[in-house]
Amino acid sequence: MIERVSAKVSEKGNMAMAYTILTINPGSTSTKIGVYNDAVEFWSEKIIHDTGELSRFASVNAQYQHRLDKIKEKLRHSGVGLSEFDAFVARGGLLKPVMGGTYAINEGMLADLRESRYGTHASNLGALLAQSLAMEMHKPAFIVDPVVVDELKPVARITGRPEIKKRSIFHALNQKAIAHRLANQVNRPYEELTLIVAHLGGGISVGCHNKGRVIEVNNSLDGEGPFSPERAGTVQAAQFAELLFTLNLDRERVTKLLAGQGGLVAHLGTNDVREVENRITAGDDEVKLIYDAMIYQIARFIAAAAVPVSGCVDYIAITGGMAHSEYIIKELTEYISFIAPVKIFPGEDELKALAEGALRVLRGDEECREYI
Repeated sequence: MIERVSAKVSEKGNMAMAYTILTINPGSTSTKIGVYNDAVEFWSEKIIHDTGELSRFASVNAQYQHRLDKIKEKLRHSGVGLSEFDAFVARGGLLKPVMGGTYAINEGMLADLRESRYGTHASNLGALLAQSLAMEMHKPAFIVDPVVVDELKPVARITGRPEIKKRSIFHALNQKAIAHRLANQVNRPYEELTLIVAHLGGGISVGCHNKGRVIEVNNSLDGEGPFSPERAGTVQAAQFAELLFTLNLDRERVTKLLAGQGGLVAHLGTNDVREVENRITAGDDEVKLIYDAMIYQIARFIAAAAVPVSGCVDYIAITGGMAHSEYIIKELTEYISFIAPVKIFPGEDELKALAEGALRVLRGDEECREYI
């Protein structure tokens, strides 16, 4: 049984009822679920899926019923009944490009995910799982700010090759959540602010948020931006092409060079920034040079994110796992504090971000979007 929180005042100033929300975030070998009273976590669990167990399934989508059963089993063991939820919300998968916001799960969305029309990923299961549970209880189901959020300015889409258009793929869920939290912190609407949000994790994305839209952001998935613990970032094209010809690499190996085996992993053999900082403390100057180069590149992309708004930035927000590092924050702040005040939001909490997105719609603080 869930103990409900008391009613609160919404962003519009109205007295709002408290909502109980189930959040679902499927990953490649896990499914994270959380129970929220409004945006306050009541309980959460990470369901681990053994790789041998998952190997029985021919595809990611074939894992649907297995993961659904695991969620129900975990809720039963925790004494939480489906009837206690007012809404169900999941991480959005690979869909067509959409505006940011909270979307009601509909048949068109489910069809695209079932057919993997825009790509295959475990997150595609999120909407399918949330909708199944919601239908049992006749409650609403949502996704919030999937990675394919695309609010780019037209001029930002053009590259030096007409065959290649820039794609908007980034840490939209965390970036948007942090932008909303910062707006609440300074008591101003997100839609009235101009922000730069830098997500520093295994991949790094830096977005320019102007009046509620991310009008410019690097596509960290495809190899654009600063190098990170695991990703190569922007590399010199001619040298990279020569490397590919020299090594005669296939598509899978090229992809790994850019994402997974790039950045700190390629230079230092680790993606653990704590290990890197320990090596720096021990006096390894070569490690320090590589680490400082990563920070320098992050600073450059943050500064570049101020260009679309002619430098008129209200705040810079730094978030993600690396925002816990005092070393990174100190060095980075020295580079970028001339642009705007810097605010730090360490870590990322995708389950909380999902609950917050659903809550904004349930309370009427934000319009629910429709996937067409």
